[in-house]
Amino acid sequence: MDGSLDAMLAQVAARGGYEGSQQAARAVHHVLEVLGGHLVGDDRTDLARLLPEQCGPMLNAAEAVSEALTPGAFVEAVALHGGDRRDEARRAVTAVLPTLAELTDDALLRRILTQLPPGHAGLFGRVDPV
Repeated sequence: MDGSLDAMLAQVAARGGYEGSQQAARAVHHVLEVLGGHLVGDDRTDLARLLPEQCGPMLNAAEAVSEALTPGAFVEAVALHGGDRRDEARRAVTAVLPTLAELTDDALLRRILTQLPPGHAGLFGRVDPV
């Protein structure tokens, strides 16, 4: 992936089976805003720096949450945030998070996963934490 917004949206669209970049952009928006609330400090900043310029603010604008979410609750939070059904939210999460994992190096992904409860590695398309 070349790091451009178009390339990222094309990857999300392919993973999620979305028909166009508008649906992919909506998925990216909702997932990044929920994820951003669970990341703090340099990890959030470093991830935002790797994303296309338009995506960083979505991640950084999220208010920090007080309670970590299990993977299932994370999907539920994306559903509530986007006003979607749970299956649509799962589709968005499983399209966006593995795409983000491809944009990061193993060290950053490991740092991100340590901020999340166990089980999130699977949402990022990983079997075990890297």
